[in-house]
Parts: sequence; C-alpha cells; structure tokens
Amino acid sequence: MSTFLANARETLAPRSDTRHGPLSPLLLVMTVVAGLVDAFSFLALSHVFVANMTRNVIFLGFALAGAPGFLISATLLALGSFIIGGFAGGALAARHGAHHGRLLTIAATTQTLIMLAAVLLTLLGGVPIPALHGHILAALLGAAMGLQNATVRKLAVPDLTTTVLTLTLVGVPADSHLAGGGGSHAGRRLIAVAAMLLGALIGALLLTHGAISLPFVIATILVGGVPIATYTLSRANPPWVQASAADEAKRADQTDSATEIRK
Repeated sequence: MSTFLANARETLAPRSDTRHGPLSPLLLVMTVVAGLVDAFSFLALSHVFVANMTRNVIFLGFALAGAPGFLISATLLALGSFIIGGFAGGALAARHGAHHGRLLTIAATTQTLIMLAAVLLTLLGGVPIPALHGHILAALLGAAMGLQNATVRKLAVPDLTTTVLTLTLVGVPADSHLAGGGGSHAGRRLIAVAAMLLGALIGALLLTHGAISLPFVIATILVGGVPIATYTLSRANPPWVQASAADEAKRADQTDSATEIRK
C-alpha cells in the first residue's frame, strides 16, 4: 500500500527535478479532457468517438453492416480529422520535440483554440445538434485529439497516453510482483484510469441534464490551463524540458516494433 500511495503521489505532485517534471499531472488533465469530449461525441454525435480510434474502426464496421445508430460519414470524418491532427502534431514534434515545454505549450494552445471553436459551434447549433454542426464538431474534435495523441507520443511519459487505457489496465496485473513482474506502478496507472472515468462521468451527467455546451466549456478551461502552466514552469529551462536519449530510444523501439508488426 505504501508503494501504491507513493506512486500515486509522484504522479499527481512530482518533484521538479524528476525526469518528466510536471508533465504527469498536466497529462492527467488532458486525460480528463479526452473523457469529456468522448462522452459528448458518443452521446450527442450518433455514437462517434473522437479520442479513441480503435472503437471508431469497430463502429465503422457496424455502420457498413447497416447497424442502426451509427453514421458512416461522421465516423469517417472523425477518423480522417484525427489523422490530420496527428500529422500536425508530428510536424510540431519534429520541430519542437527537443524542448518538451515548448512542444506542449504550442500543441495545447492550438488544441484550446479548436475547443473554443467547438464551444461556439455548440452554442450556435442548439439542441438537438443539427447534422451539419455535428459533422463539423466530429472533424474539429478528431483533429484536436489527433494533435494531442501525437504530442503525448513524443513526450513519452510512461502510462499516460491520455486517450488509450487498454495497455495501462493490463499492465497493473501483468507487471505485478504476484505475476512475476518488476512492479505494476498501480498508483500511477489507476490514477490515469480515474482521470478518464472522471471526464466521462462529468460529460455524461451534464449531457443527461441538457447542458450540451458545458462539457466543452469545462474541457476548454482545462486544456487552456495546460499551456499556461507549461510555459510558466518551463521558462527557466529545467531538466525535464529536454528530450532525453532514453525517450528517443524508447520512441524508436516503438516505431520499430510497429514496423515489424505491419510486416
């Protein structure tokens, strides 16, 4: 239990001299945002996810099979815009990836502007959301989440992908001492799960009570605080802003593994 609590504390309030500095709590905020926007997109945009593309691919299969409640156009828009956002995030990472503070500041600022556009569109569209507005929202949110994913991938903070929890969850039992592993980091991983759950819960509650724009307002405030905090904390160029050789090696290994799988 003491290890669990220490792990959770280091994730929520890390020391400034640690390898990733304040990135862990900042990425937890972005995990809450992902839960908020996915709650909105699934519940208000005809069963579309904008942060979790694995489910969208499955939903596309459902839509192609003629299952009711799924729109091919909205799903394809979310997938396509996610890829475009990922491309933009990759370009930012290539240019600013050596300075994690600068990279996250620019990416999160861009994401905030996209979220502001989504807020305005939601306020103008009314309830229920018109089909055209819904498709534009799917595209905007997909791009924002693609950008977020590409940025987080470059930052390479362990267990904090902000949108995908499958490997995070399986790591808890698979890496535990009971299973013969070196330690599950359960405190860190379960906090990531709780952050996503919190975002989804808040988003669903607000939508259930008819406050259709509030999930975006909250998400925009949260993600808008990330670049402010990142810029402030990275101005003195602390050690955590510099991409380490270990981070680059880890990312190269992930790329090589993905290439081998595709072969």
